[in-house]
Amino acid sequence: MKVLIIGGSGFLGTELVRQATAAGWETAATYCSRPGTIPGASWHRLDLRATGHVDEVLAAVAPSAVINATSGNSDWAVTAEGSIRLAMAATKRGCRLVHVSSDAVFSGSRIHYDETCLPDPITPYGAAKAAAETAVRLLAPAAAVARTSLIIGHGTSVHERMVHALAADAHDGVLFTDDIRCPVHVEDLASALRQLALSDQAGMFHLAGADALSRYELGVLIAQRDGLDATRLPAGRRADSLVPGALDVRLDSSATQRCVPTRLRGVREFLQARSHESRVPPADGRDSP
Repeated sequence: MKVLIIGGSGFLGTELVRQATAAGWETAATYCSRPGTIPGASWHRLDLRATGHVDEVLAAVAPSAVINATSGNSDWAVTAEGSIRLAMAATKRGCRLVHVSSDAVFSGSRIHYDETCLPDPITPYGAAKAAAETAVRLLAPAAAVARTSLIIGHGTSVHERMVHALAADAHDGVLFTDDIRCPVHVEDLASALRQLALSDQAGMFHLAGADALSRYELGVLIAQRDGLDATRLPAGRRADSLVPGALDVRLDSSATQRCVPTRLRGVREFLQARSHESRVPPADGRDSP
């Protein structure tokens, strides 16, 4: 397998590169400002906003599969238009495409969302992600589009770093008690994405953890795992704040779990372990104990 990981220097991308190289895949990855440091991968600078740059990188790498793990945040030119350029280029070259989307495409009005639910975003980031996944499904009908939720793992995710910062200085922010998501471990997510890259399954997939809980509850679990004082974590309600975003969005991954072998653990399970030892489910249809 020769894979190109878009956004390989990001949090999810780094785990994808690590797993792909460990599995013996011929691995190439892209970065915007600074290449990653994982040995065994070739690194290519890519600006998704630049017309023609995607074609140049794909021509240089000639991958059999492309996994788009870049975020782009609310930058429409990267998150939406860049994903469209990538879908067109991958389709033209006959590459297998796995596109990572987000639960931010939903408003939370119905709380529970399965793979058949249509996007109804209420934030700029959600709108960009919704436009991207809609365009990918139109331009690359053989692609797999995978929505996910909060990504946790190794202590270096955005939420984990925020919990540590708040435990040290509670004046720097707040964790919402009414903002519900289904967090997923980065290792589980990367393994499932690699399995989709190996398959010919097309359409929409949900790759979220089995547990639904608030950002505050998640913060308490992280603090307990890492030996922090959870009583120092400030709690608040998004509904009482000026911070935009959906409140309760729970991705139902049950249909995806019937066709993707990696078991997507719930956060209460994977945060029980106090160590950061690696757990990498193989991408060959088997799951580790």
